[in-house]
Formats: sequence, structure tokens, C-alpha cells
Amino acid sequence: MKEYDFYIVPTPIGNLGDISLRAIEILKSVDLIACEDSRVTQKILNHYDIRTKCVSYHKYNEKERINEILDFLRTGQKMALVSDAGTPLICDPGSVIVKELRNNSFSITSLPGANAVITFLSQISREDEEFSFVGFLPKTQAKIEEIAQEYKYKDVVFYESPNRIIQTLEYIKHVRPNSKVAFGRELTKIFEEIKIGEISEIIDYLKTNVSKGEFVCLIFRDKKDSDFQDIKDKIKILQNKGFSAKDISVILSELYGINKNLVYKISIGK
Repeated sequence: MKEYDFYIVPTPIGNLGDISLRAIEILKSVDLIACEDSRVTQKILNHYDIRTKCVSYHKYNEKERINEILDFLRTGQKMALVSDAGTPLICDPGSVIVKELRNNSFSITSLPGANAVITFLSQISREDEEFSFVGFLPKTQAKIEEIAQEYKYKDVVFYESPNRIIQTLEYIKHVRPNSKVAFGRELTKIFEEIKIGEISEIIDYLKTNVSKGEFVCLIFRDKKDSDFQDIKDKIKILQNKGFSAKDISVILSELYGINKNLVYKISIGK
């Protein structure tokens, strides 16, 4: 098997049995493991009798660790990166060091493994394979509503915390009151739950069914009312940003190949 300088290793998102045999082998063979929280990672290591030393690597010290990691690898030793749960770099730290490693010609590979989005979507029937993933949503109502409108005609997936999920869905309902949504929580665990329904039904359900686990949510795409509705929605987003009708016609024609004059007429209400 080919050896690399740096391994990106997914860890289970709930069920410890979901780690791969190769992941265990790599974590045992490397000289150092970079992890978000050593207390969390140590539970996995202890479970599989992995004795490799750990060093903290999280979003608050990513840049500080760069030179230390580079110097370590220059000695010829191997290293692995894990997150608390799931795959590093997918809404988890790692992007900063991976960029630096590639800039310094170190060899990198990533192991396949657990990911909450894919685990969730594999249980949800959709019209086709296309979806957009936006990670954790912004905190402000205006930004959440903007995203909800922007992805009105696409299935969009996002992460949310249990203390914000109801409020976030309320914001989305404000601009898309008839949306169909799905959520997953406690994935791969004993109390795993997947629920699909109208957004009002889901909000009412969550008000009486609280949970500590993070949510993965899907807002299903809306059906288009007319051939021009998608254009109108894009125009609305740009108008809210303060763009003029002339600017909007240029932007949309360049980005999507839409007739410039048609966009201009719709923008000014003709």
C-alpha cells in the first residue's frame, strides 16, 4: 500500500462501529494524530486500542499549528487528521493545513467514511440527484431568508444546532410558507430520527420534541409557477442588494445566458 505524509481520516458520527478497518490501521501506524478535542478522539482510540499520540488542531489554533506540523512532517514522520465526528474539512477544521501541505509538496490522501449529509440523504427520496449543501446557516434572519429564496428551486441541505432549529425554520417559513422539509438527528445512534413534512408541521413537532443532537435539514425545492419565476426570484435577490435594473440585466445575462432585454423589462415591472 502506498504511504502518504498526511492522512485525512473520517471518524464515526455516532456509532463507534462505523469506523473502517483502514482508518484503524492508519491511526495506529502514523506518528501523530491532529484532532479537535483529544477527550472526544481518545474515546475512539481507547475503543480500538490505538496508542498514537494526539495534538490539538481546531478552528481557533489552525494557523498557529501550521509551522509545527510542517516541521514535524519534514522529519519524515507521518500524521493523520481527524475531527470529533465525520469527515475533516466538511464543516470541520483542516482546510488551512491542507492548503499549506499542498503548497509545500507533501503527499496527502483522504479515506472514505462517515458523513452526516450523505447518511441523511440516503434515507430521503428526492426527484433527482442534484442538491446544494450550504453547511451551517448564518445567524441573522435576513441572511437565512436570502438563502431560502436563493435556493427556492433547488434542494438545499444545511446543518443546524438544536437550540436554533425552530427559529431557523420559522425564518424560512416567513419567505417560503408552503415548503416541504426533512430533518435527521441522532444519526446512527439509538434514538436516530428522520422526519419529513410541511414546514409548519415540522415546526410544531419540534416544539414538543426537543433533542440535544445536531440537525441535518433538507428544504425541498418549490415547484415553478411559470417559466419566468426563476428569473423573477434572481432579480428580487439582486434588487434587495441594491442593484439597478440595468446592472441586473447585465449580471443575469452574463451568468445564465438570459436575454438582457427580457431581464430589464421584468426588473422595471413591464
